[in-house]
Amino acid sequence: MEALSGTVLAGRSFEPIRGRVIVDDGQIEAIEETETTSTDIILPAFVNAHTHLGDSVAKEAAVGLSLDDAVAPPDSLKHRQLAAADHSELVAAMRRTLQFMQQTGTAACLDFRESGTAGARALREAAGPVSIDPFILGSGDQSVLDVADGYGASGANDDDFTDERAACRTRGVPFGIHAGEPDATDIHPALDLEPDFLVHMVHAEQDHLQRVTEESVPIVACPRANAVLDVGTPPVRELLDHTTVALGTDNVMLNPPSMFREMAYTMRQFDVTAREVLQMATTAGAEIAGLDCGVIAPGRRAALLVLDGDSDNLSGTVDPVAAVVRRATEMDVKRVLV
Repeated sequence: MEALSGTVLAGRSFEPIRGRVIVDDGQIEAIEETETTSTDIILPAFVNAHTHLGDSVAKEAAVGLSLDDAVAPPDSLKHRQLAAADHSELVAAMRRTLQFMQQTGTAACLDFRESGTAGARALREAAGPVSIDPFILGSGDQSVLDVADGYGASGANDDDFTDERAACRTRGVPFGIHAGEPDATDIHPALDLEPDFLVHMVHAEQDHLQRVTEESVPIVACPRANAVLDVGTPPVRELLDHTTVALGTDNVMLNPPSMFREMAYTMRQFDVTAREVLQMATTAGAEIAGLDCGVIAPGRRAALLVLDGDSDNLSGTVDPVAAVVRRATEMDVKRVLV
């Protein structure tokens, strides 16, 4: 049994509680309000709701390219780089990225893994010695579901994913799909597949938002990657007003998978509150994948991030939630417990 003391951002509302979190055998046993001299800030470890970890073999290679030239299947720079990488190189690169994510407070990521069954197996191998859990959304033939945790489709304009959607439904695993990134033409076709979640929705319009609300479809937003690819700005405020929204960092070749950077950017660019952004970076992604993390509550998995509230950066913080979202960096990380 272990006690972590300080300011605990508890529950779905991240209510700051001065006290401690009691952890036993990987589970949160209790949250106790009590006097403490600790300046630590304890929050749920992050859930990065959209990554492409295979891109780790080609960091910065696609910066300055268009969406199609950078990442669109099947002949973009990304896909050529993936085809050229041998197995050991790919596994080593993805493992390095997973290690960075673990060190910087991420407990889990939802990864759209290219290259079919072989790609899913490579990510499993990469994650072997690392504590972070990649939730693998496979690609290619539906047989990838024998290895992956769900299916991640590139986009409704790229192919017909009806069979893959049906296979996910039969197996009871998530089906996610990119939509509304280059333009709005693939949003309704993506929704017609009855996905478990959509990624991007940069060009979502009112009729799309109405369907999202009526069909209770969560969305993963990736604002920094959208900016690098110059595809537009997701309507984050409107998305939040209509459904659950999670945050993802998207392609490793475009941006480091830092949830601190993603939160700070989102807070600056959109009409959102710090609590909304922190929920997007923790609770929302966990709920999309059905993961037992993303919130500090009794009975939940102990996936926790401890920040040094007395660091040169965070010392004097008045609002711990705002400080986590707007100010905190990887240098403030004191411990990641997963």
